[in-house]
Amino acid sequence: MASKTNPFTFIQQVRSEVAKVTWPTRRETLISTVMVFIMVAFAAAFLFVADQLIAWVIGYIMSAGR
Repeated sequence: MASKTNPFTFIQQVRSEVAKVTWPTRRETLISTVMVFIMVAFAAAFLFVADQLIAWVIGYIMSAGR
């Protein structure tokens, strides 16, 4: 079982660990955000086209039996 840590000691440990984090610059954050939006747009367009194509193929197969 883990030993209990004093809340004050815990906060000191958290602050020391957060100080070790390498935070991204404003520019890096902006570029990453823009890239995420671009990839989401591409994924949405691809899935839309794929969905429409599958719907068209299924519709064609279903109407072929008439």
